Amino acid sequence: MKLLSFRLHGEERFGPKVKKEEAVWDVLAIQQQLNVLPEFPAKLIDGVSQGMEFVEQIRKLTEAAVQSETPEQFKHSFSEIEWQAPVPRPPKNFICIGKNYADHAEEMGGQAPADMVVFTKAPNTVAADEEKVSAHADVTDSYDYEGELAVVIGKAGHKIPKQLAYDHVFGYTIALDLTARDLQEKHQQYFLGKSLPGSCPMGPYLVTKDEIPQSQNLSLVTKVNDEVRQNGNTENMIRRVDELIAEISKSVALEPGDVILTGTPAGVGKGFNPPKFLKAGDTIKVSIQSIGTLVTHLS
Repeated sequence: MKLLSFRLHGEERFGPKVKKEEAVWDVLAIQQQLNVLPEFPAKLIDGVSQGMEFVEQIRKLTEAAVQSETPEQFKHSFSEIEWQAPVPRPPKNFICIGKNYADHAEEMGGQAPADMVVFTKAPNTVAADEEKVSAHADVTDSYDYEGELAVVIGKAGHKIPKQLAYDHVFGYTIALDLTARDLQEKHQQYFLGKSLPGSCPMGPYLVTKDEIPQSQNLSLVTKVNDEVRQNGNTENMIRRVDELIAEISKSVALEPGDVILTGTPAGVGKGFNPPKFLKAGDTIKVSIQSIGTLVTHLS
């Protein structure tokens, strides 16, 4: 199921994409008018902790809408809505993995690290699909892009065994990890260079894990102004999703709605000679197989 968050007439809503249509089912409106379920979460982030039970609730609501006398009243075309990121604000910082593809580690001037590299981005860096965000030319002249598969946690856990890791996954989305390379180098840590406002576009959809049974074989392509810059596959991750969850949760208690950015393949701007950094007016598109394409405009 492809889920999305959106605003309509100033109200936050969510629902699944209508199959074969550029539209979304408004599940809150269905529940309010048809009273299908005893109770139902008001926000997508509130439902992810229920896992597949939440997905089944959404299916019941959409089936009730289809069988109603006026199903069209419960649909909104994409042109009517204001898109939001699937998780408009994670419960804590984004958990990000550095140099998790060997070719990216090499282009950054080194070898794949022996130990996992973890850093974070502030939770208020989120931006939505097709959103226009600042290039922050007043603070950086080396703004860079990293297209990544993002994992959304659905079930809380601490010290999660690797063999149980996928039980804690609700689904997957696309993230664009925008980075001020000069700030990153100046401060000898990642947080400031990774946390400029709007530096974590996400979306367009949150795809439930049943739709992507094999997250380690997804093509990942990043384009800047329609020029292909990154062309990789998640099968080339050094540490896979289950390993990441197991290792991170040894130290950090994961919560529903937490987002893990799993790393980026080669082709970032800094990896070119001369570097190809971003500027105002650029459009970045990150496409991941089975999820869709996340579009970001810089101003």
